[in-house]
Amino acid sequence: MRKTLLGAISPEEFLRDYWQKKPLLIRQAWTDFPELIDYARLAQLASRDDVESRLIEYKNQRWSMENGPFSPSRLKRLGETDWTILVQNMNHLVPHISDLLYRFNFLPYTRLDDLMISYAPPGGTVGPHYDSYDVFLLQVGGQKRWQISSDDASGFIEDAPIRVLKDFNPEQEWVLEHGDMLYLPPKYAHYGVALTPGMTYSIGFRAPKTQEIATKFLEYLQDELCLEGMYADPDATVTDAPAKIDAQFVSRISQMLQKVTWDEKNVTEFIGRYFSEPKAHVFFDQTDELLDFDDFAAAVTRHGVILDLKSQMLYTDECIYMNGEVLECEPESQAALQTLANTRQLAAGDYDESLLETLFTYYEYGYLTPSA
Repeated sequence: MRKTLLGAISPEEFLRDYWQKKPLLIRQAWTDFPELIDYARLAQLASRDDVESRLIEYKNQRWSMENGPFSPSRLKRLGETDWTILVQNMNHLVPHISDLLYRFNFLPYTRLDDLMISYAPPGGTVGPHYDSYDVFLLQVGGQKRWQISSDDASGFIEDAPIRVLKDFNPEQEWVLEHGDMLYLPPKYAHYGVALTPGMTYSIGFRAPKTQEIATKFLEYLQDELCLEGMYADPDATVTDAPAKIDAQFVSRISQMLQKVTWDEKNVTEFIGRYFSEPKAHVFFDQTDELLDFDDFAAAVTRHGVILDLKSQMLYTDECIYMNGEVLECEPESQAALQTLANTRQLAAGDYDESLLETLFTYYEYGYLTPSA
């Protein structure tokens, strides 16, 4: 039976009793790491300009934050305590980290965001705060003391460069060791302090604000709408106040705007595009020497195909979406592409030419590649 990261609790029990309801501590949730990302490797990744990273320090009762990339000389100036370096989207950078993230697939990929790794020496912390989304905090190496509280009403320190609560009154406390994991619902205040050098793997879930969704949906609609007609007022009368916006004009414009409508199909397509769209900083690299179609097809037959770590695929019964685009394919390819979306790979095998042509198109884009 596959390990689910939830200890003795089944995914069904977790969603019923804990998800967005209350915290859960899971001792020895996951220790099966093919390798550990040490500080040296994390620092090297934080030096890249295509990687999102931050450095948070707490000195002399003041918080500071710097955004990467960081030079080696900057990191060498760090003290032995009281700092934290954080690297976002580690699942885009390291295959086994991506594999770990997608073990949380008892929830849909539309909700799964990224896996961030933070490293801290003793005393390292980002302060008491809360997140507006669900998060799993997996301790990897070292020890960290976590205090949590359901009270998040104190507000944040106004002049701090990061969100740190003014007052924090812990209700529960644990020390997490290698492999232990803490789940926290949205807006559950928490405060982690490293006791010994170690890392926290933070698995976050997407929870877009209503304003964000509405704005992006209206942007999507403007490219989809095709409204007929134009303003007309054949019954216009002479006015003695030409600068006044009169009620009849408002009524006519209101009637025009009522032609802006949408249905479930529009919403579904928007979801497929928006929730599979890469973040702004994500770019896809092509290999220097692309295989031609015949060699690509032979490689897929022998080894199968795997999604690029940065790719996201979603689907409905009618459509496949990849990285913000509708994927063009023949109906007979749908089942295999749905498998690729769910498992992020296709096994070696004999596939029809229509599917291979579709896969080859997105191989050229850098979205997928034959398995090694």
